[in-house]
Amino acid sequence: MLLQHSKDVIVSAARIAARSRYSEFFALWPALALAGYWFGTEGALIVTAAALPLALLSHARDHLRGAAFPDVRADEITGLPPRKAAVAALDRAFDLARLGGRKSACLIISIDEPQSILNNYGQAAHDKVLQKTGERIAGLLRETDLVARLEGARFALALTPANRMDLEAVIQIAVRLKAAVAEPLSIDAMTVYLTASVGFCLTSRSPKDTGEAILSAAELALEDARNSGPGAIRAYSPEVQQAASQRDNLRDRIEMALESGEVIAYFQPQLSTDTGEITGFEALARWRHPVRGVLAPAEFLPTIMNTGLSERLGEVMLVQALSALRGWDKGGQNIPSVAVNFSKEELRNPSLAAKLKWELDRFDIAAERLTVEILESVVANADNDVVVQNIAALAKMGCRIDLDDFGTGHASIANIRRFSVDRIKIDKTFVRHVDTDQSQQQIVSAILSMAERLGLETVAEGVESIGEHANLSQLGCTCVQGFAIACPMPLEATGDWITKHRAKLATTPKVNRRTG
Repeated sequence: MLLQHSKDVIVSAARIAARSRYSEFFALWPALALAGYWFGTEGALIVTAAALPLALLSHARDHLRGAAFPDVRADEITGLPPRKAAVAALDRAFDLARLGGRKSACLIISIDEPQSILNNYGQAAHDKVLQKTGERIAGLLRETDLVARLEGARFALALTPANRMDLEAVIQIAVRLKAAVAEPLSIDAMTVYLTASVGFCLTSRSPKDTGEAILSAAELALEDARNSGPGAIRAYSPEVQQAASQRDNLRDRIEMALESGEVIAYFQPQLSTDTGEITGFEALARWRHPVRGVLAPAEFLPTIMNTGLSERLGEVMLVQALSALRGWDKGGQNIPSVAVNFSKEELRNPSLAAKLKWELDRFDIAAERLTVEILESVVANADNDVVVQNIAALAKMGCRIDLDDFGTGHASIANIRRFSVDRIKIDKTFVRHVDTDQSQQQIVSAILSMAERLGLETVAEGVESIGEHANLSQLGCTCVQGFAIACPMPLEATGDWITKHRAKLATTPKVNRRTG
């Protein structure tokens, strides 16, 4: 057994020597000859198996930090080696791991929303962010580890094999890297705040024992992390691979689904906290997938955005929302308004206002019955003249403007006034446990006080309990929306819900609002 292991080690070592460009490895052959003379063939194998790995490992720094890649051109912005250097380093990491029974890992760190950095601060600041981020990452690594620049705002790490390179250890490394990237950056008298997502793969979980395979696996883990929200960390697993395959399948079908009517609007009611009456419905996208059933937005919206179909989705949702309003009118159900989310891509369309007016006229719907929901982040970063003009044109037309996800972005009071906002939607992160968490109550109270002084209405989204509903009413929130009132429902279910809700209003006690 020992003899066979020795042979295996020498084969692996010889493979590394062949891959490398270091003639020093062959200096061991005279020692091997002497060992053969003194100890015989088997003794020579054992001696070589012990000595050769030590010699190889002594050169790990050169292999994994790029000295072994003299023909690889460093990235001009960060000075780091490119992707193929990471692949080569990871190939060597697999071989070195086999020699000593150690484990390695590949991590990929991606700056979240790098385009916003470019838009807000310019190309020079964007490049400086990449440079500083690369320096911070490299500063946390061992001398034998390699950091490389990938496409975009991504960095790959090839870790030197170690004895304790398990899932917990790599997660701790990822947390430290994420924290380092999140440290405020001072660039040309400006402070830039970053978040980063991390995906990683252990050599023990790699689909194949190659550098390209483990790097691709880490990229899939990163994609899973980014789909989970900014600042997430994900490890590669077969489930991640399966989820990626499902996303690929969705990507292939999503355009057809939009045209065939599989993507439909579900409607969630919004209630007045003062009277309990229905103030409107919000139209929310759902995909009635023929195989997987009804899919929530989180499962397909990233695919729609990545394939440039956001504007087409907006058109589909607008038509279904206006059609629903007309249907409620014909049924005598008297629904005041319907809210539709407008993406950044739609707001960049110079013909948006004209197209929207045409649709309103076609359905014979007054503009004030359409609520246009715009993300706070869009308003905060609306330096595009077309976006500014479109929002102003929609407000002038009579459409109500809702500022969505309020509290998660950086919209100033000046921007709220500038875009003629009628109502702010308090994000669900502040609504959760507002009835039991005093700090949440203080945040919501501050938002409501500001809205009151600005003459704005408010709607709290994500209300999931009766206690939250009651507390928001007492604090003075204008409207509420969430699972505690009703889940989003298909259009055909709204009629019965409206009838049942209005039937019980007469017997429902009203909650006292805040006074003074």
